[in-house]
Amino acid sequence: MTVAIITDSSSDVPKDICEKYNISVVPLYIIFGKETYRDDGVQLSIEKFYEKIRTSTVMPTTSQPTTIDFLETYKKLLKNHDSIINILISKKMSGTITSAELAAKELPGADITIIDSEKVHMPCGFLAIKAAKLAFNGTTKEEILKTVSEFKEKVKVLFIPSTLEYLKRGGRIGRAKSLLASLLELKPILTLHDGEVSPYKNTRRWEHGKQEIINIMETMIKNPASLHVFVGDSDIKSEGDEFANKIKEKFNPIELIRGSIGCIVGSHLGPGALDVTFYED
Repeated sequence: MTVAIITDSSSDVPKDICEKYNISVVPLYIIFGKETYRDDGVQLSIEKFYEKIRTSTVMPTTSQPTTIDFLETYKKLLKNHDSIINILISKKMSGTITSAELAAKELPGADITIIDSEKVHMPCGFLAIKAAKLAFNGTTKEEILKTVSEFKEKVKVLFIPSTLEYLKRGGRIGRAKSLLASLLELKPILTLHDGEVSPYKNTRRWEHGKQEIINIMETMIKNPASLHVFVGDSDIKSEGDEFANKIKEKFNPIELIRGSIGCIVGSHLGPGALDVTFYED
């Protein structure tokens, strides 16, 4: 029995990994005023997105894939697969799961499972990669679902935005709180909790915040020899590379993936953010 794995574009799984393990990606949409773009890297590249967000007077918004987007992907995959597993952005953050469920109802005889990752960005992406590796090696659907369910709790993430301006403009943080943080030069470290973005710790100044992320990781990691890490940045590649090198020197993980904070998460964090997503085998 062959199993196809689907995720959505908010998971930010690097393209080469998607190609290697046959992960299908259903894109969300980015909206700048009257302009709508599929988050597929074709209509709007990550580079062009960050150029646009820096100069636009309109804050971007995001929208879930349509039911038709999922239906077309299902039909294509079911030609060569017996079943499908969707691993998607948290239901609390997006209506993407609703679109996936509606599409599945259009194919009542199909074996389609939809998983709420309760995550976004590479925490969701790592779940999809784990499932895709198992599917690639011929693991049964039941075993994949069991492994993903157990794996969910292992994945950790810490974000640090360089500014709260975009969170404020997008309505994710109040103006007064943003102003106070700016005056105090606070750099909040954020995480994911119960399917939503939540504060983890306040730090003072950017360099201190980055070092504090490494300090936090040190308290969480039990066995660096089994560590997998993703380091992402939103349009600050050289700083992301430097941050990744510090993590590599500190922990020497068995896998370190460099990538980007894509357009969907970047719409809320803005340019100039860093994140580290990690788990231990």
